Amino acid sequence: MFKHFLQKLILLTLCALPLLGTAQSNAETVNGLSNYSLGAGDLLSIQVFGEDELSVELRLSDAGTISYPFLGELRIRGLNTGELGLLIREKLLDGYLVNPNVNVTVIEYRQFFIYGQVKKPGGYPFQPGLTLQKAVALAEGFTERASSSKLFVLRDGVTGSNPEKVELQSAIFPGDTITVEESFF
Repeated sequence: MFKHFLQKLILLTLCALPLLGTAQSNAETVNGLSNYSLGAGDLLSIQVFGEDELSVELRLSDAGTISYPFLGELRIRGLNTGELGLLIREKLLDGYLVNPNVNVTVIEYRQFFIYGQVKKPGGYPFQPGLTLQKAVALAEGFTERASSSKLFVLRDGVTGSNPEKVELQSAIFPGDTITVEESFF
């Protein structure tokens, strides 16, 4: 009887695994920020349950660090919020707290930048779900000389990369630099 039960359990598990992977992939694709790497300019909320003096809001410095109470300066650029929560938890376990419950959230993402043939080039606050078309709208639209096909994005944090050609519906992420080139016709 146990063998029959075990066989059914294994079969059910094997059938469910592909569905779980699909749900996670779709969530990450829709959100785009589930594995968001923290970078300079991000404003974070770090909450430690029951420890008001350890619950703070901090902005990530240009050096990729934060200054956290009791722990000092922590280099966190490139970590996601889950990894940062685990890092702080591990450090607080080392002689400060018995079982810290740490929650990290991004309150404000770093700006994205748009240059070239837009009416108001500059830096703008990032909003989840941002596309190039929405970014252009925030910059008050294209100029008369703008090319709708010569649109480039340089992704923040990707070292040694060249700007990639993108479409109006392409996703824009915090720290991205957009260039709208001039049309010659």
